[in-house]
Amino acid sequence: MMTTPLLSVRNLTVGFTHYTGTLGLRPRVVPAVEGLELDIDPGEILAVIGASGSGKSLLAHAIVGILPNTATVSGGIDYDGTPLDSARLRRLRGREISFIPQSVNYPDPLMPVGRQVRLTLPRSRAAQLQQALFARYHLDEKVARQYPHELSGGMLRRVLFATGVTETMRLLIADEPTPGLHPAALQEVLSHLRDLADDGAGVLLITHDLIAAAAIADRVAVMRSGRVVTVESSSSFTGRGETLRHEYARRLWRALPRHDFWEGVAP
Repeated sequence: MMTTPLLSVRNLTVGFTHYTGTLGLRPRVVPAVEGLELDIDPGEILAVIGASGSGKSLLAHAIVGILPNTATVSGGIDYDGTPLDSARLRRLRGREISFIPQSVNYPDPLMPVGRQVRLTLPRSRAAQLQQALFARYHLDEKVARQYPHELSGGMLRRVLFATGVTETMRLLIADEPTPGLHPAALQEVLSHLRDLADDGAGVLLITHDLIAAAAIADRVAVMRSGRVVTVESSSSFTGRGETLRHEYARRLWRALPRHDFWEGVAP
């Protein structure tokens, strides 16, 4: 049976207004993402990879509605078969749609991180669930009483992950959630992403870590210069990438250090 995608992005284009001309008064929209299309099904992890500047974070920000005022957006985004307009997004964001940002500067600097995590959890069990999440991500309970400036970047990433995981969540958008994590925490985060998908959530994982993406994702979308150039099965990222359909995906895979830089790849 055909299922309705949990998230459907159709012909998404994001541009930014720049002013040119002798006096700098001539507006010009410079596209950063062009004609982007992708779907995520319930229970699926779709990883999005690509070089820096390829538009991965802009995709995430467009979905959750946090692009700056200078951005021009066209195209459509559907959630659960219905257009995701700004009013509907405000109702769902933080409840059914969760976002884990790339920057560790998002936590409130004036609030202990444990309290920030508890704000996203059911009030009656917030303390218990926060303690369980901290244990899962190898955060000592004393960390809950600390402020963001007292934590390392890796610890803050784990706190952000705990903040983004809620019981009512159906779609998780995780923008580079793993840099700076020690191996045990990295494996726990990846394992939890897989568990969330196995429980029925859709996960959009934006990452530079192609090895991790291939290990836990169902499909991998490859972005280049603001476009999705191919969507490949994660099982195709093996060997020398002979079963990958797109040349750029093969070159990215073969350029990894573990493959002895078989081929270089331009952004």
